[in-house]
Amino acid sequence: MTPNKGRTVLRSAVAAGCLLAALASIPAKAEQTSAPYAGQQDRAIKSLSPEDVSQLLAGQGWGFAKPAELNGFPGPMHLLELKSEIGLSESQTARIDALYREMKAEAQVAGQRFVEAERALDKAFAEGAIDGAALAALVGEAERRRSVLRLIHLRTHLATLPVLTHHQVQMYNRLRGYGSAGQGTGHHGKHRH
Repeated sequence: MTPNKGRTVLRSAVAAGCLLAALASIPAKAEQTSAPYAGQQDRAIKSLSPEDVSQLLAGQGWGFAKPAELNGFPGPMHLLELKSEIGLSESQTARIDALYREMKAEAQVAGQRFVEAERALDKAFAEGAIDGAALAALVGEAERRRSVLRLIHLRTHLATLPVLTHHQVQMYNRLRGYGSAGQGTGHHGKHRH
């Protein structure tokens, strides 16, 4: 066999091996991606994990405030956790604590209502007692309750910003790992400096 023919045979063998390895992995990948909800059929509310329900009932953020948080509008809970590092005064701490307590109380009630709406939607499908009109009403109610909950969290971030100095907002963003979050948004002129 000539050296060129030997290289060609070797390349063909390597290519065939790669092809076989790729083909062998297709069933495994197909199983992984064709059933992304496997196991979730046993949830009490199919659209919410037990952790989701726990967070919602506890009044936790559930990611609702990301547009505020990641654009330089700090959240009260994290501000209270970082109060020493940020240098919050006693009056700032008291005001932020009051905002946090109010938000948490409202969010717990709203979270309960959202969970109930998701439970009603799930129940309607589970019982097969659903048609187009019922579906529209149930989804509409769940989304209305979700939007109320999201508004509570975002509104609190908005109300918290004027309590802080520009430097404190910068410190918060840095400590939370956001770098220059909120820079250039124009909102810094609306609170104390």
